Amino acid sequence: MEIHEVAVNEKILEKLIRLSEDWAAENSCFGYRPNEKSDIEGNRIFLAEDADGVAGYLFGKVAESKQMQSIMPEGTPYFEVEELYVIPEKRSRGIGENLFRYAEDAVRAEAEYMVLSTATKNWRAIFHFYLDELDMTFWSARLFKKI
Repeated sequence: MEIHEVAVNEKILEKLIRLSEDWAAENSCFGYRPNEKSDIEGNRIFLAEDADGVAGYLFGKVAESKQMQSIMPEGTPYFEVEELYVIPEKRSRGIGENLFRYAEDAVRAEAEYMVLSTATKNWRAIFHFYLDELDMTFWSARLFKKI
């Protein structure tokens, strides 16, 4: 498995859009819709590839904190992970963790924090992944109930 950062081009955009269509078809996240070019452009893109092709991706960008004082001072640079996805047949093999750690190392000189949000329906598994395996810290939750 090779993990690397790639530049945005038409071929990469097509691959990521196709994978996001697969992700949307899984119906595993609330409100997830397939990406369009504009969702991906302007982000740093990291791929996990093996002999079968792309096994997963992570993309996001560096921003400066605003109204996040409970965890970091105003204006602190952080890397916002927009998406982290691994194809179903390659999950539970460390690919997501390796993608995250690779991106973390790649942006360390530019950002002081890694930040992300999730809308997964399988919150127990995702919390285990991010909190236990990646050593992230819980910041906030937004819950809902249809009435």
